[in-house]
Order: sequence, then structure tokens, then C-alpha cells
Amino acid sequence: MPASVLGDQTCYLIGRKAGPTLFRLPDSRLFRQENVEKANAFFEKYGPRSIVLARFVPIVRTFTPVVAGVSAMHYRTFVTFNVIGGTLWGVGVTVLGYFLGQIDFVKANIELILIAIVVVSVLPIVFEYVRARRANRDQRSCDT
Repeated sequence: MPASVLGDQTCYLIGRKAGPTLFRLPDSRLFRQENVEKANAFFEKYGPRSIVLARFVPIVRTFTPVVAGVSAMHYRTFVTFNVIGGTLWGVGVTVLGYFLGQIDFVKANIELILIAIVVVSVLPIVFEYVRARRANRDQRSCDT
């Protein structure tokens, strides 16, 4: 748990220091000002709870601290919710694993259950990606 919190702190600081420079690069495919604006809107809409919720979503948890740094989320707020999220993640997953491990069905089908959890966790990302691509395609067809 402490390592995950420290890792997110490091990613936040990387995003805070290097992010704005990267987002100003005109030809960067990965970093665009549009993404910073989306991140700012995301954090304004969901606030600090987004840091806690991201802990429980594979892939998203990797990028959330960097985006929080780039979008200049207040550092004290980030630290507070990062510690809360890290604690909930570390303790919650451990306790949940212990109790679920006592159920025979779970013991017998753990691999399938884990695959299902990953698939369900990634679906919102896939849906958002497809939605964004469709929106871009529709916008390009309207522009021509």
C-alpha cells in the first residue's frame, strides 16, 4: 500500500513538472492541449473522488495521477485522496480476497472470475474510446 501511494505521488509530480511542456508540443500524438482540458473538466466534474475511484479501474489507475498533475489538481487534495484510495485499495482488496477465498465456487473458478473482472473493468474504457472515435469521425464528415 505505501508503495502504491508513493508511486502515484511520483507520477503526480512528473505530470505536474513535465506534463505542461509535453502538452504544448504541437505535433505530439500522445499529449495534446485538448486532453489537458478534458482532464480539467473531469476533475472539476468528479472532484477528488476521481483519485479514489481510479484505484479500482485497471489501466485508468496508471494514468490518473499523471493527469492530476498535468491538470494542476491541488497537491494537498491529491495527497489526501491518494492515501484514502491506496488504503481502501490495499485493505479492501485483501479483505475481499480473504472472504471470497473461503467460498468453494470461487476457489474452483478463480481464473475465470479474474478474467471476467478485468473484462468488466475495461469495458467503460472501450466504450469511451469507441464513442470518441465516432464523434471525431462524425465531426470530420460534417467539416467536409
